[in-house]
Amino acid sequence: MPSASDLPLSNTLRLASASPRRRDLLASIGVEVEACPVDIDETPHPGEQAVDYVARLARTKATFGQRAGLAQPGAASEDRVTLGSDTAVVRDGQILGKPADAAEGFAMLRSLSGRDHQVMTAVAVTGPAGLLEVTVVTDVTMRMIEDAEIHAYWRSGEPQDKAGGYAIQGLAAVFVERIAGSHSAVVGLPLFETAALLRQQGMALWCGALP
Repeated sequence: MPSASDLPLSNTLRLASASPRRRDLLASIGVEVEACPVDIDETPHPGEQAVDYVARLARTKATFGQRAGLAQPGAASEDRVTLGSDTAVVRDGQILGKPADAAEGFAMLRSLSGRDHQVMTAVAVTGPAGLLEVTVVTDVTMRMIEDAEIHAYWRSGEPQDKAGGYAIQGLAAVFVERIAGSHSAVVGLPLFETAALLRQQGMALWCGALP
């Protein structure tokens, strides 16, 4: 595999996602993003573990995003580095998706109240160095949350499109007692690990192409 010093440098990344949170996180470390959302089946396979599920989806998104980019006129095999990512909120091994309605949103947050759960975020990056990937698991502890708080939180509109029914970077920050691991991974992208993968693909970050 070529070293980072042998790879062409670029500061523009193809992001196989429409997530504004991931785009903002990448911008925070100086990475320009070209959004290239992909439409894939995100149904877990029978018996699939949560950590395997997020890794598979991240790989699939990155691969599909790369293919979509290569299909564009003038694209080359060494064209834009492509990133795919997926995040799952996991309680007792069960993946909690986006709540379908207020009742499900209430049940989700109630089940997380006063206890620990895991947030698993996988990142896959395709480019000159091949397919590189990493999965980060962060433990999150919620304080006891009153029913009235859960109802008020749902009415805010924030949890309605969030995995697990909450956003740590938003109003739900007041529910989070502590975390063990990567805060940015809970938001949607582990920046330390992602930066390392991008540098292996030859991308120049704000700090330059360091060894």
